[in-house]
Amino acid sequence: MKSIKKVVQNWLDSAQYDLETAEFMLKTRRYIYTVFMCHLCLEKGLKAKVEQITAKTPPKTHDLEYLVKLAGLLPSKERRTFIAEISNLSIVTRYPSDFRRLLKDFSLRRTATILRMTKEVFQWIRKSITR
Repeated sequence: MKSIKKVVQNWLDSAQYDLETAEFMLKTRRYIYTVFMCHLCLEKGLKAKVEQITAKTPPKTHDLEYLVKLAGLLPSKERRTFIAEISNLSIVTRYPSDFRRLLKDFSLRRTATILRMTKEVFQWIRKSITR
């Protein structure tokens, strides 16, 4: 088997760190940051895949749908819907127009679902990366 280039592994390690941070944020009820870290995890996972297939530094973008396309991945309908949703949520967690409302929008249940789906999508991305 082919080994993962150091830079690709670095992206994956950083993404895993962000995923673990999201889990801690959920436990401490910092739901906005949970969602933010979930997005960051997937962004870095996708950038690892882009780096692997292009051998070039991925673009500086937060658009997960664009990164999926660059990575040449074909997500299921459920994953594609989730990727679009969390990509859009990234904007409101970074630049909230109504912070109090945002706090109400992210319940424990909703945020836990986002974290669960993030884990699933991240595993799918990892499996696509040849070792």
